[in-house]
Amino acid sequence: MHEINKLILGDNLEILKNIDSETVDLIYLDPPFFSNRNYEVIWGDKGEVRSFEDRFSGGIDHYISWLKERVIEMHRILKPTGSIFLHCDWHANAYIRVQILDKIFGINNFRNEILWCYAGPGSPGTRQFLRKHDTIFWYTKSNEVWNFNVDDVRFEHSAKTIENFKDGLVGSGFGGSEVKRELNSKGKIPEDFWTDIAIAARYPKGSVNNIGYPTQKPMKLLERIILASSNKGDVVLDPFVGGGTTVAVADKLNRKWIGIDQSVAAIKVTEARMNNQQDLFSNSDNNPFVTQLHKYDYDTLRFKDAFEFEIFIVTQFGGINNIKQRGDLGLDGKTRENQPIQVKRSDGIGRNVIDNFKSACERNDKNLYEKNKAAGKEVGFIIAFSFGKGAVQEVARLKNEENVIIKLVTVEEIIPIAKKPKIIVEIIDKGANDKTLREIEFIAKGESDAGIEFFMWDFNYKQDKFNPEVLFDKDGKQIFKFKAGLHQIAVKVVDNDGLEGLEIIKLKVNGEVVRS
Repeated sequence: MHEINKLILGDNLEILKNIDSETVDLIYLDPPFFSNRNYEVIWGDKGEVRSFEDRFSGGIDHYISWLKERVIEMHRILKPTGSIFLHCDWHANAYIRVQILDKIFGINNFRNEILWCYAGPGSPGTRQFLRKHDTIFWYTKSNEVWNFNVDDVRFEHSAKTIENFKDGLVGSGFGGSEVKRELNSKGKIPEDFWTDIAIAARYPKGSVNNIGYPTQKPMKLLERIILASSNKGDVVLDPFVGGGTTVAVADKLNRKWIGIDQSVAAIKVTEARMNNQQDLFSNSDNNPFVTQLHKYDYDTLRFKDAFEFEIFIVTQFGGINNIKQRGDLGLDGKTRENQPIQVKRSDGIGRNVIDNFKSACERNDKNLYEKNKAAGKEVGFIIAFSFGKGAVQEVARLKNEENVIIKLVTVEEIIPIAKKPKIIVEIIDKGANDKTLREIEFIAKGESDAGIEFFMWDFNYKQDKFNPEVLFDKDGKQIFKFKAGLHQIAVKVVDNDGLEGLEIIKLKVNGEVVRS
């Protein structure tokens, strides 16, 4: 199974195929609606545009086929007690229920058709009723056992209901008989029409419920679904992660999670959102998380924490990590055939590393060492950024003279490495607009072989923690007002590979602006 607490950039169909069967407890998906309009392209990066073209190249039949093959994989990876919640609207909800969910999950495993009703300006005008709800289909893997934590999703009874029930209500039952009912002190079970959750646009702009992602779903909506159909420690999957609400809520509620998207911007914005949230909720049982991109930049890998790098690269190599870290002869993992792996987070590895590794392989498992030697197989693997001439020569000598094969593997043979983008920032002092604030304009420009995707801005950068107020800026231009004093501003540029560059600006505002 994929590592949990992971953001993955890529086509969700291919990623779903690589997740083990019956390992996920809850799936929520909010796939692009079948509107066949360009406003479905939200971030505008290459991955999203390509996905848009794939979805709508052949009308409704093609769209249903596109979605169906993904739901087939979701059904496979769900545990027998698992649930799927599929969010859609009027464009294709009938097709999705009949042609996808009923056929894959079975009619008997249909639990609810939830109508999420919301207020606000409507469409399509005055010639018919306004369309003001989305549909969420809930299906379970089994018709016998599934998660439904009813007490976790109850909400307070209305004052009118409490008044009616204060002495116990006697009402008409079936056939006119009298039935006495009692008010449950734990609260009311939600119906299948939800009118108490506002759309994201109703929340303050820049808040966690309105980060600027046009189709963002509010946290309260996902809280109800995740609380109802999963437990702490369960695995929640969102294969269309978008603005990241599902994984943010899952992490906050101490669920494990996987988020997938084909858009670089979606993954990087969600990554920034998760970093901000985990700084606030540092007691989460689920820290940390990892982000899987198509490429990785040298500086980030070369200078990251050594232990974290060992775990990451051994896993990417397909090996098994050594979790002891003491009395391990300097070995950091093993292959599936138990051949030792050693990781060096360095360049120009020398001959002494080869000598020491050979001795460690012998001492670690003498029988395995001799068996692999006799069979002409590798006795072990060394992973590093690069190897010096002495190391290469010694490996060749061991093979030719002693029939000992040690395989040297560069990091770039395991994962693609690219250069991170460069960034420069121009500052324009626009003067004081009142007695206390000074207005500054920032213009950022990025440079990358892959092409620049977008910018993020943190106007109160502290202690190496990047907590952006602006998550998605395509133009690289911002105007901000500062009080007198010292300020640190950080801006990130993200390229089309998902790699990023950071510029930190120090400002002194006191009558005039000084950049240091």
